[in-house]
Amino acid sequence: MPLTRVAVALSGGVDSAAAAYLLLRSGHEVFGVTMLVTGEEGKRAAEVAEKLGIPHFVFDLRREFVQEVVKPFVEAYLAGLTPNPCVWCNRKLKFGLLLEEALKLGADFLATGHYARVWFDLDRKRYLLARGRDRRKDQSYFLYPLSQRQLARVLFPLGERTKAESLALVKELGLSLREESQDICFLKGGDYRELVKAMAQEKVKPGPILDPQGKRIGTHRGLAFYTVGQRRGLRYAWGKPYYVLALDPRRNALIVGPEEMLYRPFCRVEEVNFILFERPTGPFAAAVQVRYTSPPVPATVLPEGDRVAKVEFASPQRAVTPGQAAVFYQEDLVVGGGTIAPYESDG
Repeated sequence: MPLTRVAVALSGGVDSAAAAYLLLRSGHEVFGVTMLVTGEEGKRAAEVAEKLGIPHFVFDLRREFVQEVVKPFVEAYLAGLTPNPCVWCNRKLKFGLLLEEALKLGADFLATGHYARVWFDLDRKRYLLARGRDRRKDQSYFLYPLSQRQLARVLFPLGERTKAESLALVKELGLSLREESQDICFLKGGDYRELVKAMAQEKVKPGPILDPQGKRIGTHRGLAFYTVGQRRGLRYAWGKPYYVLALDPRRNALIVGPEEMLYRPFCRVEEVNFILFERPTGPFAAAVQVRYTSPPVPATVLPEGDRVAKVEFASPQRAVTPGQAAVFYQEDLVVGGGTIAPYESDG
């Protein structure tokens, strides 16, 4: 690609540092941009920028982060969902506000340390998104909501590389950096329940635990403390293992039952964004991934109006969780994706 002016989203971790180093080695004009969301990113990122010898700009997005990510995260749990905040952060902040700030500074592109690939397809006349070559580190799952305008302005220098290669690059620089960020950056200690208690304890109400027939068999501590597929923490001995099958915010009820009832033949997906095409002309086959840690499984995606689709799995899937992302793939290409809808919208 022609030499360009590239802003690199520096987080202070291995991957963003490796991405910046690669771009510098290729001859691009590079500067760093960092969004403050927890208040801890600036110092580490500044150290990377200094080592690389590039300008560095910091944008305090803590208020926006709370409004666009943290509050919706808590509200989703209160509504009986299991949210995916990294998806929101990518769409609204990293490839939203931070990208806009980078463009104002004269950048042609914003580069990140994501393991994914993006390019312009001349035949389709669209920007396409694909899995990173390192399938163990692929992060395309979190990028499905990106628009064509956003994809046109992003670079993923690590898309063709492995994590081991990124670590080797950073070692060349003599930097000692954290290898991985924690799953959810704003959770101190990693327990979302503590955040829910701190921000919305007054909204967390005990309620009935119901068996699949609707019989009350216990009392839960508050729907926000449970997720579909959960077994531990139910605090009752019913004579056989029971799992959380569903959460019903309307009745403030937790539905539990045997493991075999966790398997679902289909789900509905809302807020669907398509990348491979503007909109589908009809049903299509795809491999659908319903969690970042889950393998993609064969399915048929049936569009059902504006930004809604039904996903019919080739075989029933365990613990398909409302609030999580369902991402559609055809081989390595991201077709699109959306948010798994609450079960009551199954119809």
